[in-house]
Amino acid sequence: MRVLLTGAAGFLGSHLAERFLHDGHEVIGLDNYVTGSRDNVAILRGHPGFEMVEHDISKPYFPESDLDGVLHFASPASPVDYLELPIQTLKVGSLGSHHALGIALAKGARFLLASTSEVYGDPLVHPQPETYWGNVNPVGFRGVYDEAKRFAEAMTMAYHRYHGVDTRIVRIFNTYGPRMRPGDGRVVSNFIVQALRGDPLTIYGDGSQTRSFCYVDDEVDGIYRLFHSERIEPTNIGNPNEFTIRELAAVVLEETGSASAIESLPLPADDPKVRRPDISSARSVLGWEPRVALRDGIRRTLPYFRSQLDEHDAKARTI
Repeated sequence: MRVLLTGAAGFLGSHLAERFLHDGHEVIGLDNYVTGSRDNVAILRGHPGFEMVEHDISKPYFPESDLDGVLHFASPASPVDYLELPIQTLKVGSLGSHHALGIALAKGARFLLASTSEVYGDPLVHPQPETYWGNVNPVGFRGVYDEAKRFAEAMTMAYHRYHGVDTRIVRIFNTYGPRMRPGDGRVVSNFIVQALRGDPLTIYGDGSQTRSFCYVDDEVDGIYRLFHSERIEPTNIGNPNEFTIRELAAVVLEETGSASAIESLPLPADDPKVRRPDISSARSVLGWEPRVALRDGIRRTLPYFRSQLDEHDAKARTI
């Protein structure tokens, strides 16, 4: 297969590109490098089946080659990024999705949208099944991301129903692992960097809010299976094992051996109190469920962050 992957230089996009290449497919990667990194795709550039194009999918783009698949992963994905880039986030969710779906339609290609658990907002149903419509504040600070993805889902289903495009929608829950940006503002990367530096671990609120953390290899495997399946409906791909933020902090401190203290900060507006996927559909239809436990995933992630911080410190010493 030959697939077009937007957001290919991002944390998750780069791992997905690597999976397609590993399994013998060709990948055309698209990224404008606003939040993606050239370092993430550096190891892929020598692969004969990989082509990287610098482009913002919010603007029209049409590849000359035939395509079997289009996977739309371009978007700021952490609160730090989408709060700093609210208009760009809305554009890539709306215009970007429209352009990516248009490519899929023109090429007769299968389309997969990277959506998010954020479409459930601050959920009133727990755990969250795909049938839950969510509890989202459309005019809150987080609304730029939540509503961009909700619109993208609606656009995807419209292309499926009206144009007959073969579509897939994955709702991604908190994912972590190598290639995350150390300063991206997500809780796992925040805690690891703070612990390795000996800085206080910053917990928002009392830390009783919960998240479900999925190691990147598991997440990519679920997405890959969904793309190759016949399932049209939105599908949760995430780890159903739920942890409080304080429990995550304890695991990070134990695995790093850090003596960092814990510092409490005010809870951000509209921050979800709970987050846990119901993965019944992924289990039954895809034969998928995560295999990597949180503690093991943190251990696998630490060497990457240590190397990133060592590289940053080495550069700082030369200035």
